Amino acid sequence: MDFGAQIKKLRTSKNLTQEQLSQKLNVSRQTISSWENNRNLPDLEMVVTIAKTFQLSLDQLILGDKTMTTKLMNDSSEVRKMRINLYVTIITILAGVGCFVLFNMIGSTLDGNGVLHEPFFLVPIGYLFLLMGLISGFIYLFRKLRKRN
Repeated sequence: MDFGAQIKKLRTSKNLTQEQLSQKLNVSRQTISSWENNRNLPDLEMVVTIAKTFQLSLDQLILGDKTMTTKLMNDSSEVRKMRINLYVTIITILAGVGCFVLFNMIGSTLDGNGVLHEPFFLVPIGYLFLLMGLISGFIYLFRKLRKRN
């Protein structure tokens, strides 16, 4: 049985209208309709809420529908990619800040011949890490906003 038919069967077995179910799940009535007509599928968080509402296990709710199983696997893969992207953002920004801190800690020295010694290479590397971190952060935000819509 597909997910839409299963939702409709569960809803009607509890004598709920689409409006009543939508209020229980904090979604619109149109969302319930689109699920029941297989125009759209809920995300993992909503599937868990539906299972709790109807007192079902997740297996009972989703394993009968291959499209729902595929969607949930793709959603979890997307979440994993976003988490990795967030970690990369944090690490690269910290590496950039670390370069600037290290540059200031090492400082510059003047040797006996009047030659200035300083770790100047840390500054462009620090800016590079900060730029990479900002780009990665924008990608993370873009994916998060796109997923929300």
